[in-house]
Amino acid sequence: MSRTVIIGGGIVGCCTAYFLAGHAEVVVLEKDPSYQYASTTLSAASFRSQFSLPLNVRMSLFGATFVEAMAERVGLVRRGYLVLAGAENAATLRANRAMRLAQGADVALFEGTQIAARFPWVNAQDVACATLGLQHEGWFDAYSLLRAVRADAISRGASCLHDEAVAIDVAAGRATTVRTANGERIAADHVVIAAGHASGRVAAFAGMALPIEPRKRTVFVIRAPLDGTGMPLVFDTSGMWIRPEGDGFICGISPPPNTDHDPGSDFDPDLHLLEDPLWPLLAHRIPALEQLRLQRAWAGHYDMCLLDHNAVIGPFPEIPNLIVASGFSGHGVQHGPATGRAVAEMIRFGGYRTLDLTPLGYERVRDNRPMPESVVY
Repeated sequence: MSRTVIIGGGIVGCCTAYFLAGHAEVVVLEKDPSYQYASTTLSAASFRSQFSLPLNVRMSLFGATFVEAMAERVGLVRRGYLVLAGAENAATLRANRAMRLAQGADVALFEGTQIAARFPWVNAQDVACATLGLQHEGWFDAYSLLRAVRADAISRGASCLHDEAVAIDVAAGRATTVRTANGERIAADHVVIAAGHASGRVAAFAGMALPIEPRKRTVFVIRAPLDGTGMPLVFDTSGMWIRPEGDGFICGISPPPNTDHDPGSDFDPDLHLLEDPLWPLLAHRIPALEQLRLQRAWAGHYDMCLLDHNAVIGPFPEIPNLIVASGFSGHGVQHGPATGRAVAEMIRFGGYRTLDLTPLGYERVRDNRPMPESVVY
């Protein structure tokens, strides 16, 4: 039986192990089995069908089906995304909605005064239209999903080791061995780089350039005099987002591009973002949030693809048994199941059998052909 070594035991690595175990010997390397700083566990753990690229919609629909089958194990909340657009972006949102329907998503459209009538707590004066996911959207406990998938992968025969890859040996155009911090030399027929925001550094072990770096994102936990019962996740025209969580809400916004740099080992929340720009944006869109109170905050790292904010999935052409699955730029948890299934197919069959992820391959990085995903936050 062939052996696959997966570098990274987050949701993408564990989903790959889940789909591959039983068909190959699978070894997963994870340097932090507590997952204290893992992108998976520090994410907001939402899933949606509302992307700008058809392939990402289809990946999300499979991910939703996967998560929904584990609903009781992961604390699933079935609730849609409410995506708002001003006049300048209304045509794009309408076109994206039509594309999503064609891909099998179920998304409603609200125009003009329909928005305030359906969502009376929203200030819709500067909103031209909005879309709302009616099925296959929601949120869940990411750590519970990770532990469930990991446990299922192990039950199928995968081995999960507490260790860190420090080198990848390449000979005659193939990855042959993964060397670890504990001094192990693990021979491999295939190697999968699923190391999240560290994937660029790991790819360099094999001499490959991969434009993936960490970017810090802060999540704020707030309370406010607003009933969140039945409230969807709101994705605003400004880029801010908010959703109910427990007896309060969680929310966030990306930092300005000129301050959005590699954070290194910094996981401290950027508390200044709440005062400016987030709070004024929240209060403008949902007036009840003028009286919000901060409870706590945390920060995690995105595995940001600097080329186009889209995942890189597939083999390196120069080293065909070395496969990358990273760069999700904030949507790795929801796309982990589709990615894991696809990578397992690539290893087992030499090509994709269900969802063709060829457009996300490394060739677009090599050839500098961005395929931007615009609905990221």
